Amino acid sequence: MNPASEDRSLEGRTVIMSGGSRGIGEAIAVRAARRGANVAMIAKTTEPHPKLPGTIYTAAAAVEEAGGKALPLVGDIRDDDSVADAVARTAAEFGGIDIVVNNASALDLTPTEHISMKKYDLMQDINARGAFLLTKTAIPHLRRSANGHVLTLSPPINLDPKWFGEIGTAYTISKFAMSLVTIGLSAELAEDGIAVNSLWPRTTIDTAAVRNILGEKLVSRSRTPGIMADAAMSIITRPSSEATGNCFIDDEVLAADGIVDLSGYRVAPGEEELELDFWME
Repeated sequence: MNPASEDRSLEGRTVIMSGGSRGIGEAIAVRAARRGANVAMIAKTTEPHPKLPGTIYTAAAAVEEAGGKALPLVGDIRDDDSVADAVARTAAEFGGIDIVVNNASALDLTPTEHISMKKYDLMQDINARGAFLLTKTAIPHLRRSANGHVLTLSPPINLDPKWFGEIGTAYTISKFAMSLVTIGLSAELAEDGIAVNSLWPRTTIDTAAVRNILGEKLVSRSRTPGIMADAAMSIITRPSSEATGNCFIDDEVLAADGIVDLSGYRVAPGEEELELDFWME
């Protein structure tokens, strides 16, 4: 727990999140629950996958165990009606929506020549369109919140061509588009007092996606999902008037709260150099 913000309660407030069955999303959901939040999660994962442990129901159980109220919503972030239903059910169940967390994301690093357009469309639909759709649909409820926040897990936009070559143009476009959603909506919603920000990790985070796509060898050089969860709590518990339109980095958020010793977030203790995440210098 981040001691600099542990007194910022989320008691009675409602978070709606895309994804959240595992990894960073689940960590954020559990941290919010510890502060008393209601947490609704929209996800498709109802059965565990051999390489992707956890379902929307196990995540909901973790939220309840942490002291929050959970609402698992089986749905598809790509589908307009599914998202509209999830937002309506969340508002009906908890009396409103205060915080949107755009966590769902698809990852494929295949170079342009070889990636299928089906995969390209999948990343665009989940990453960019999904973040836009969930936020757009929740705006009427966020306007009624006393401290409305939108937090999207996407990076600062770095147009150095090397990143497109190293990571792949398709995935890079989809993640930068998520950050453009943040920048654009922060301007559109400023007069409504709704804060819209992005958050990205400095280093790789030990999640199933990292293990499966980038390899087990990176695990010892990664940090735990807890650092992203604590940084997220710092952002979404601030007064919405304090900061909007930012693409935050997790360790910089904690440093601003006076947290400079991050050794407790390392997967493996020691002096091994940490692996920087995509787009991090």
